[in-house]
Amino acid sequence: MTNELDKILFSYKQPDFIDRLVQVRLIVMRSAAFSATDERIDKMRDIFREVIQRGDTAIVDFTMKFDGVKLTPAQFRVTEEELEKAHREIDSKLLKIIRRVIENVRKYQTEIFIGNKNTHPGIKYTPIKKVGICVPGASAPLPSTVVMTAVPAIVAGVKPEDIVVVSPPRYKGTIHPVTLAVCHELGIDEVYRIGGTQAVAALTFEADNISIPKVYKIVGPGNQWVQAAKREAFGYVDIDSIAGPSEVLIIANDNANPAWVAADMLSQAEHAPGSAILFTDSQELAKKVLDELKKQLNQLERSEETVECLKKFSGIVVFENMQDIIKWTNDFASEHLEIQCGDESRKIADQIENAGAIFIGEYSPVAVGDYWAGPSHTLPTGMTAKFFSGLTANDFIKSTSIIEYDKKKLAESAEDIIRLAEAEGLDAHAKSIKIRQQ
Repeated sequence: MTNELDKILFSYKQPDFIDRLVQVRLIVMRSAAFSATDERIDKMRDIFREVIQRGDTAIVDFTMKFDGVKLTPAQFRVTEEELEKAHREIDSKLLKIIRRVIENVRKYQTEIFIGNKNTHPGIKYTPIKKVGICVPGASAPLPSTVVMTAVPAIVAGVKPEDIVVVSPPRYKGTIHPVTLAVCHELGIDEVYRIGGTQAVAALTFEADNISIPKVYKIVGPGNQWVQAAKREAFGYVDIDSIAGPSEVLIIANDNANPAWVAADMLSQAEHAPGSAILFTDSQELAKKVLDELKKQLNQLERSEETVECLKKFSGIVVFENMQDIIKWTNDFASEHLEIQCGDESRKIADQIENAGAIFIGEYSPVAVGDYWAGPSHTLPTGMTAKFFSGLTANDFIKSTSIIEYDKKKLAESAEDIIRLAEAEGLDAHAKSIKIRQQ
């Protein structure tokens, strides 16, 4: 089975090199969200319309259809007792670790937050009033997603009671208790066992027949349906970015440890779907990494799914030189970018313009950022790092311009303002200045 992976390795020496490289790029991009012509876009919009028209009844139907769980509207919201019980029963050692992660994230986000550092009188920053967080559903808990999305919001001034968490009921018909425990730890008490497009639609529109409250910004990762729904919601609410299936691009040279590179690729591919790509200027390293992938795959519980993911969304690409690697790395604009090039790693990192997060050196695997370092692991995928950024506390504030002129200051500029207004044919604008000069 693992011999099928030989096909993911290709080199600049092959005549179809550029074509294959472009194909990999397109596959990664398309895995993040539906294309404009994808027929599933229409299905997603149908779900939106159903939720708007039928409210809770539609949410009940879609939760049964997609998650196999029959709920009544009264059962959407997780009770305070359930949150307290989950927090009370969580493993004490795990809770201690989670609290350290919360502090790491809080410290980093506080240090980069611009809202309380402004001294210019012409602008003010205020936190967004109501925020919705999408937490992907899984049989395993996802406490880190709650931390990495909620803590930046709280640092920005969003009150925990104004944060709404939605997550599909994939764990015994509800949300995993560890995820609930983290919500309680952070003071978040509005949690709904609803996910997918129907949850995004409910967070987007306010209606008497929808139990889930409308928010003003929706953040968090998710599958293509969730990301397409967020894109549909944009404009009615704000969103963070298109944060779809996980991806890593690794730049490595002969200084890299092939076993470590392979392990880092597998850590993303096991998401299934997840993309893992190696760019290298060393044919020898490429072959060693491929051998390590085959070796380490045999030790994974989910080896079949991971192999399929490597075949569909991944690649080991040998370039002629490092400058070509940097060029294509900026074009791929990966969610996670690891640079394992020994002493050259920092120099290469300085030339990267497009990436969700950059991990420099062989001791900085993606998992450090996912769980511990402080920056949020909610990052743009599918080449959207060219114009989106990773989630920070600064994404939960909005700015308002402050203009305050007195009589003297207006008089100094009045003639110029009048001329500009008249040049645009806006006579009333000009008169609003003239009347104050009489």
